Amino acid sequence: MEVIITDSRLTRSIAIRMTGWQLTGALCGVLLVLLMVTAGLYHLIFVKAVREDWPVFGSVVRFVAKDQIEQRDRFTRENIDVLAKKLGEMQAKMTQIESLGERLSGLAGVDPALLRSKPGRGGALIGARAMTVADLQAMMDDLDRDAVERADVLTLMETRLFDQKMKKMMLPTQAPVESGAVGSGFGWRIDPFTGTNAMHEGLDFPAAPGTPIYAAAGGVVVVQQVHPQFGNMVEIEHGNDVLTRYGHASRAFVKSGDVVKRGQKIAEIGTTGRSTGPHLHFEVLVRGVAQDPQKFLQLGLNTQAASQAGAMPAPSRRAH
Repeated sequence: MEVIITDSRLTRSIAIRMTGWQLTGALCGVLLVLLMVTAGLYHLIFVKAVREDWPVFGSVVRFVAKDQIEQRDRFTRENIDVLAKKLGEMQAKMTQIESLGERLSGLAGVDPALLRSKPGRGGALIGARAMTVADLQAMMDDLDRDAVERADVLTLMETRLFDQKMKKMMLPTQAPVESGAVGSGFGWRIDPFTGTNAMHEGLDFPAAPGTPIYAAAGGVVVVQQVHPQFGNMVEIEHGNDVLTRYGHASRAFVKSGDVVKRGQKIAEIGTTGRSTGPHLHFEVLVRGVAQDPQKFLQLGLNTQAASQAGAMPAPSRRAH
């Protein structure tokens, strides 16, 4: 293609020869320049119109801005509603924890009021007024404080319950012989050797030789020796000045300094020492004073019965 440019002032014409692709490229370049110029002019006019608040342009800008704000507010509201719902579920779970804690507080000896929500905290999340981000943040802060406080109280309850459990574990409440049959009780009786009235400071459990003897509670073995009266004897210290004595054993399986657990086999029944037949002589001493072991064993039976009763499902009630 050939383009000829003529002008009255020129002495000769200018001829430009272009191929089809060159002409197309030139046209595209011209259109691009025109588009950029148009866009620049539009931008300048639009900015000027917004600054000077021209009626038409101002309305368009306000409409676009309002639509963007409404979309942002709608998105924010949806997120706040979702978070509020989650926070409500968390508050419900905290209420369940509070209820559980109040039931356990009686067992732990802790004031249940420590687990209750403080005045002015919590409450319904959804009301007549829509929640704001500040409201949501305030409730989350309150919930966080409540969680920390209740965690402290529950930790205290755990410590109390653990202490109670350990004290119960250290009380000699388990029968030292499985049969549990008592041959001679605690108190005054006729001595089988002298025939005179004498104080019997323990319980006698008659059984066949070799019958296992178990520790009535956890503790530390403080004595394992052959005693003139009690024969092959074991004594266990349980703390709080409580000691148990096991006499007339045929042989012992523990030695002084050993730590034993409740129900651990410590010896076997025999008839060593001052004995008329194979049996276990079992004593409980508190601060060196002999106590009736039957009271401790009965406490163990009562505790076991109460635990079993608590574990049994409640009977179903029929509607009348």
